[in-house]
Amino acid sequence: MLTLTRVEETALAGTMAETALNKNAGGDTGRPRVSREKRETVGTITVENPRMVCRNVNVYYGDKQAIRNLSIEIGRNEVLAMIGPSGCGKSTFIRCLNRMNDTIDGCRVTGEIVLDGVNIYDRNVDVVPLRAQVGMVFQKPNPFPKSIYENVAYGPRIHGLARTQAELDEIVETSLMKAGLWEEVKDRMGQPGTGLSGGQQQRLCIARTIAVNPEIILMDEPCSALDPIATSVIEDLMLELRNQYSICIVTHSMQQAARVSQRTAYFHLGDLIEVGPTERIFTNPRHQLTQDYITGRFG
Repeated sequence: MLTLTRVEETALAGTMAETALNKNAGGDTGRPRVSREKRETVGTITVENPRMVCRNVNVYYGDKQAIRNLSIEIGRNEVLAMIGPSGCGKSTFIRCLNRMNDTIDGCRVTGEIVLDGVNIYDRNVDVVPLRAQVGMVFQKPNPFPKSIYENVAYGPRIHGLARTQAELDEIVETSLMKAGLWEEVKDRMGQPGTGLSGGQQQRLCIARTIAVNPEIILMDEPCSALDPIATSVIEDLMLELRNQYSICIVTHSMQQAARVSQRTAYFHLGDLIEVGPTERIFTNPRHQLTQDYITGRFG
């Protein structure tokens, strides 16, 4: 099996848009692309044995509709990348998946988002355990103003996941190991988490999310504030974590989407325009708007 170096991976991802442009210029003999005026989702929104099912989701901020009639399923053990120009609804949608939009005044969500057979917007659903099941890593690292140990131990402690101190210690160590941070911090667990580098802080936040046994991890542009080396570490970590979790990532980097995801969803002005296997989306998109975006005509 051939193994691509990081530089080669980046070069490959960077040429995907060129490949799509060349196919279009040469008169692709496949099916014609859907025109820009058609807003219905192109591609297969369903997956086998989904972890989460979203149907006819609409999001409103006051009178303004930010997401229109969006349906998609999130698979097990996959990374789903959400791409599109700024303001297209990516972050709004990902925040719906654990009801983070509940904290925004005037925000209203309709439709169904089903996790483990339960609509998470049912009035009887408690958002505290929901946000443990569907954890979120934000754009900017946000460690608690506590020690490295307490940053990871806080969640399991308040959710009652550890009966003894030994069990809590094990959860903390295991979570830091999964986040690829244990070897770097094991001798300074009592030091503030805010004293770590940006990349280490983001991995600490990932460890904090893992510690409460989530089913899905949401990442809203997790590498936008990091340097290339820290970004590479986080991307490698995502590829490892997908063996245990479902991961949804919002990213403005098409190269990053190409490197880490198995499926990609393209958003445009509140609509889910296209979804499908990442390689196909970047080399042979079926919608003209997707083609325009990945070839740099807008966005």
